[in-house]
Amino acid sequence: MKFNWGTGIVLAFVAFIGFILYFVITMSTDKKYSHDLVTEGYYQKELEFQDRIDATENSKDFKDAMKIIKNKDGLFVFFPENLEYSKIKGKVFLYRPSNKQLDFEVPISISKNYLLVPENRLVDGRWNISVSWEYENKKYLTEKELNF
Repeated sequence: MKFNWGTGIVLAFVAFIGFILYFVITMSTDKKYSHDLVTEGYYQKELEFQDRIDATENSKDFKDAMKIIKNKDGLFVFFPENLEYSKIKGKVFLYRPSNKQLDFEVPISISKNYLLVPENRLVDGRWNISVSWEYENKKYLTEKELNF
């Protein structure tokens, strides 16, 4: 068989198509390339986005804003001081972008102006903290990113 330009071009196309198919099949079947959406209910959360914006704006009403501080004991979430703490209801959601098995939620039930999340639940790395709470039928939201 004589090797000419036409044969070379066809072999180049076949090699290129084989190369692309190899990567497509590898990326779609290999578990280490499996990536989920950021959250399970992504589209439902998108519909609730305006409520989040309103709650974030409500949080700016306090002159002494909520503080989230890391410490050797854990993570302290300080609420504004001029509130009656027994009326605060809500949750603190800690989201780990790199591993959804580490995500957890802590209900807010306090008698002082702070909530302590114990250090033993927080592994080193980046955490997105979302404090969603309600006081006298008004919703508030504070979000912060921390490296622990």
